[in-house]
Amino acid sequence: MSSYIVVESNVLDSEKLAQYSQLAAPTVAKFGGRFIAKGPAQALHGDQAYVAKAVIEFATEQQAKDWYHSEDYQALIELRNQALDSRFQLVAGL
Repeated sequence: MSSYIVVESNVLDSEKLAQYSQLAAPTVAKFGGRFIAKGPAQALHGDQAYVAKAVIEFATEQQAKDWYHSEDYQALIELRNQALDSRFQLVAGL
């Protein structure tokens, strides 16, 4: 069953975001993940704390967790936190 990591974010530093994005994408692919949506988000109801969203699909919940907790991705956390104010959530598919 597919699982999804939903990333909500606001950019803090666009140069660091470019660097982070370039380094993070290969870590996603390494764990079989793929971006299925990415960009500015429109609120249809309620308040919107984050202006951008990304949805990353993985074949299983375990692959999603393995990616997030991997040494490769964890090495990017400091850079991510300098580039973005963000929230990551794991959602299991139906």
